[in-house]
Amino acid sequence: MKKKFPIDEHQKLALNGTTLDIRIRGTQEDNPVLLFLHGGPGVCDRHFVLEDQAPLADICTLVCFDQRGSGKSYTREQAAQHMDTELVLGDAIALIDWLRERFHQEKIYLAGHSYGSYLGVRLCQRIPEKIAAYIGTGQLANGAENERISYEFVWNEATKRGDQKALDALKKIGAPIDGFYRSLDDLTVQRNLMTKFGGAAHGKKENMIQSMVLPILRSPEYTLLDIAGYAKGAYYNLRELWREVISSKFDQSVKQLDVPVYIMAGRHDRNTPPEIAKPWFDALDAPKKEWIWFEQSAHSPIREEKDKWNEAIRTRVFEQ
Repeated sequence: MKKKFPIDEHQKLALNGTTLDIRIRGTQEDNPVLLFLHGGPGVCDRHFVLEDQAPLADICTLVCFDQRGSGKSYTREQAAQHMDTELVLGDAIALIDWLRERFHQEKIYLAGHSYGSYLGVRLCQRIPEKIAAYIGTGQLANGAENERISYEFVWNEATKRGDQKALDALKKIGAPIDGFYRSLDDLTVQRNLMTKFGGAAHGKKENMIQSMVLPILRSPEYTLLDIAGYAKGAYYNLRELWREVISSKFDQSVKQLDVPVYIMAGRHDRNTPPEIAKPWFDALDAPKKEWIWFEQSAHSPIREEKDKWNEAIRTRVFEQ
C-alpha cells in the first residue's frame, strides 16, 4: 500500500504568463520546502523524485514542477513560441515566491539535477536572499568541456570493447565543435551510446528507452496523453534552450554564490564529468560548501544511490 501524505497536492498554477503543473508532498505545513529543478532541458523527473525522495517528506516538503513547455506543462500553444532560459528562470522565481507565501517560508531549498543544476546556479545568483541552500547533482560547470569529454568517453569505450557499430556511428556524427553537434539527432546518438556504456547510470546496461521511457510509462504520475506531450516537450525544450545551456561557462563566470552549496557527484558521471565541476567548486566562494562523492553512481546519484543521497540531505543539508 502506498504511503499516505498529509500534504499531497497536484495543482496547475498560472505564473509568469504560463501554466505550470506542480506536485507537492509533505507531512507538516511548517517544514522547510525543497524544490526540485529537473534536467533535460525538458526531461521531467517527478515520477522518480516523489518515489525515491519520499523518505525525506518527514523533514521537508517536496515540490516538483514540470518546467515551461515540459511534461504536464506542455501545450501546443507554448511549443509554437520561442523560449529562452530567462523565461524559465522567471517561472522558477514566480514559483519560489508562491511557495514562500503558501508555506510561510522566508527561503526555499533548491535541488537541481543536470540542466536543473544550470538553472539552480543562475537562481542562486539572481535571488540568493530567497534560497536557503543549493544542492547540485550532475553539476554543470562548462558545457563545451562536458560535451568534449563525454564524446571522448564514448569513443574510448567503443574502441576498448571493439564495438565497430558504435565507432561507425560516432564517426558519422563527428566530435562536437565548441560543445555542439550538427543536429539534435546527432546529440541523441551520442547520449544513447553514453548510456549504453554506463556514463549515465553506473554498472547498468541500459539504453535511453529503458532508463528514461519505461519508468514514465510505469508511473501513475503521467497518463498516455501526458507522455505524448512529454516527448514533444523534451524536443521543444532542447531545440529552444540547448545552445544557451551548452554555451555556459560557470568555471569562468561564477566565482561566488551567496548561499550554502552542496554538490552530490557521481564518480562515474560521463554526462557532466565531475573533473570539470570539481575545480570550479573548489575555487567557489560560498558561505558554506560541501562536495559529496557517490562512488557507485554516474550522472544520477539521486536515483542510483538514493538512500545515500537522501541521508546526505537529511544530515548534511538539514543537519538532522
